[in-house]
Amino acid sequence: MNDAAKTSKSTAETILEAIQDLHSREQIVTRETLAEITQLKLTTIDDRLAYLVDNGRIRRVQRGVFVPAEQHRPARPISRTLCPDGTSVLEVGDSVMILTPREARMIGELMAGSSQQYAAIEIGHEAARLNAVLQAQISEVRREVARMGLTKEEDHHAIRDN
Repeated sequence: MNDAAKTSKSTAETILEAIQDLHSREQIVTRETLAEITQLKLTTIDDRLAYLVDNGRIRRVQRGVFVPAEQHRPARPISRTLCPDGTSVLEVGDSVMILTPREARMIGELMAGSSQQYAAIEIGHEAARLNAVLQAQISEVRREVARMGLTKEEDHHAIRDN
């Protein structure tokens, strides 16, 4: 590689490529290993690792150990049309499949695990959102109680009386 190519690459890109290379060779990726390979200072490595984690380019699998994040192409549009004769037309991007009822059931059986994962992820997101709302409401109540200057004993009476 010539010097012009080296200088045009950002330190984050250099570190990401080193992580990908080490991971593809089934090597454990640590900050020390990256510093040795890239000849960058540990402070620079730490900063760029944090940047890459924050941007979803790498994952921290345990303290000080990193792997590249899986990068998938963007999802294609998907649609399913149910026809009066019982067949299904499944379209994924530009690909079209006309399925018999039995084939559609078989695909549904194969995809059942994915649908359970989808449901679990959606429930998890909703639970996190509700938890955040409840925590905000609890904080607001605590601030109001503190503003009113109530003691713990008075808190219970004030809440019970309202």
